[in-house]
Amino acid sequence: MSDYGKILVAIDLSEDSNRILQRARAVASSAAAQLHIIHVIEPLSFAYGGDIPMDFSGIQDEIYQQATQQLDRFAESHGIDKAHRHIVMGRPEVEIHALAEELQADLIVVGSHGRHGLALLMGSTANGVLHGAKRDVLAVRVGSPD
Repeated sequence: MSDYGKILVAIDLSEDSNRILQRARAVASSAAAQLHIIHVIEPLSFAYGGDIPMDFSGIQDEIYQQATQQLDRFAESHGIDKAHRHIVMGRPEVEIHALAEELQADLIVVGSHGRHGLALLMGSTANGVLHGAKRDVLAVRVGSPD
């Protein structure tokens, strides 16, 4: 029996999100364990930098609204209470760590594509969450193996 009473599950709203949440439930210490889900939206300015003189606010708002709707549908289908759904904007590893700290989560669960070589050197969300985490991290292998 594990001692994980509060688990933060980071999802990207892809098909892999179901598997990640199932794994989190499997390691939960009891039916009373709290499951929180987080989806982080990276601002478009991170991807394009300040070099492109465009206003991304309208596009960013639309992305946020669509992600909120998707997260709500996903959470409802899995019985996750509205108070345990979190959608934020920023760098995934930073926001996941911040929420885990705020919630005093015992475990963070993330998906990992098991990248290697150049993709591993460049980093991934799972790698970013693992490094610097102040709590246990479970990386769930997702996607098709290379």
